[in-house]
Amino acid sequence: MPEKRKRVPKRIAQTILNSLKGGVVPRIGLPYITVGRKDEIAALLHDVDIISAGGASFRFIVGRYGSGKSFLLQAMRNYIMDKGFIVVDGDLSPERRLHGNNGQGLATYRELIQNLSTKTRPEGGALNLVLDRWINSVQTKVASEQGISPEDPAFSSAVDKEIYKVITSLNELVHGFDFAKLLNMYYQAYVDDDQETKAKVTKWFRGEYDRKTDAKKELGINIIITDDDWYEYLKLFASFFRQAGYQGLVIMIDELVNIYKIPNSISRQYNYEKILTMYNDTLQGKAKYLGIIMGGTPQAVEDRRRGVYSYEALRSRLSEGKFSQDGARDMYAPVIKLEPLTAEEMLVLIEKLADMHANLYGYERSITEDDLATFIKIEYGRIGASSNITPREVIRDFIELLDILWQNPQTDVKSLLESDSFNYNQSSAVSNDTDKNFAEFKI
Repeated sequence: MPEKRKRVPKRIAQTILNSLKGGVVPRIGLPYITVGRKDEIAALLHDVDIISAGGASFRFIVGRYGSGKSFLLQAMRNYIMDKGFIVVDGDLSPERRLHGNNGQGLATYRELIQNLSTKTRPEGGALNLVLDRWINSVQTKVASEQGISPEDPAFSSAVDKEIYKVITSLNELVHGFDFAKLLNMYYQAYVDDDQETKAKVTKWFRGEYDRKTDAKKELGINIIITDDDWYEYLKLFASFFRQAGYQGLVIMIDELVNIYKIPNSISRQYNYEKILTMYNDTLQGKAKYLGIIMGGTPQAVEDRRRGVYSYEALRSRLSEGKFSQDGARDMYAPVIKLEPLTAEEMLVLIEKLADMHANLYGYERSITEDDLATFIKIEYGRIGASSNITPREVIRDFIELLDILWQNPQTDVKSLLESDSFNYNQSSAVSNDTDKNFAEFKI
C-alpha cells in the first residue's frame, strides 16, 4: 500500500510553486520538498552541535547557479532555528559587501540584523522580540528560583543583579563595554515602559546611526557601528544570545560572486581579508557560539585571479586535499562542494511537486509514475546532463509542464513529452554521419 503523503497547506504550496517556477528559493515549506543532500546536512548539523557547546565554525557551500546552494542554506536555516539558534542571513550585492569605505560593509550588517530570525519569528525582524524575551526570562527566573514576588520591593534589585551578571560577562569582548551599557539602557527603558528610548537603542543595534554626534546626543554613547567593526558586534550578539537562553548565532551570507565581480583588485583583497579574519576567529577559538556559512559559485571561490583563492592566505587554508574525489569528498572540510542531485532524487522531487500541484488546483493527478520517469529520462538525456544539469532547470521545466497540462485538459502527457518541441536538442558537435571526402583509418 503506497504511503500517504502529507497534504501541503494551499498558501505554502502556492508560495513553493511560484518561487520554484521563478527560479528562486521559497522561505517557507522547504521540508515538503527537500530531497538528497543528506551528507551535507549531516556535516552542517555536526557544526551546530559544536557551536552550541561553545565552539565556532566556518563553511563555504560551493555550487553552480541553480545547483541547490541557496536551497541548502535555506533548509539549514530552518533546521538551525528549530534547534534553538538565532539566524541572520543576507545576500551580498554591489551595495552590500563585507568591507567598503562607503557604507557597503555596514549595509550588509543592517541586512543581516533586519533578517534576524528565531523559531517563533522565522520571517525576520526578531531583535526586539529577543531582547524583550531575555528580560522576561530573567524576571521569571528570579520569581521562580528566588521565590520573590514581582510585587515585592526586593524583586527589582534581584532582577537588576541577574541582568548585571549577563552584562558584565560581555565587558571583556571588543566593544563589550558600550554594548553592555546599551543593553542596560534597553532594560531600564523596558521596566519604565519608555518606548522612545527602546526605539533609540534598537536603532543603534541595527547600525542605523550614521554619525557619532547623533548617538552621543540621543543615547550618550560616543561610538557607532561602522564598516570596519560590524563583524565584532555580531560576535558580541552571539555571546549575548547564548546568555539570553538561545543556543548561539549562525550567520549565512550568500552570493559571494558579488565580491568576485568587484573591478578594483584592492577592494576585492580587503573583502577577502575580512573573510580571513572571520575564518581565523572561528577556527582559532576567538569566537564563541558562532557559526558562519557562506555560499558562492565555483568560479567565485576557486578562480586564482579574482576569486577567494586569489587571496593566498585563504587559498592555502581552503584548498582540497590530495585524497578528495568525485563521490568521496571530505564533508568536514571548510569547503563543501555540492554534487549534482541524482536522477533518482530528482524523480522523488518532481513526484512531490506533481502531488502538490494537484492538491493546490483541486484536480486528480493524471501524470503517472511512468510519465515522471520519461520526463527525467529526457532531461538527463541531454549531452553532459549528468554533471551539468541543475535542479533549477529541471524543476522549472516540470512546473511549466504541469501548468500546461492543467490549463489544457485535452493535452496528452505522452505526446507532449515525446514531441520535438519538448525533447532536447541533439548536439551537432559530434556526429556519426560519414562523408565521402574523409577516409577512415586506424592507428
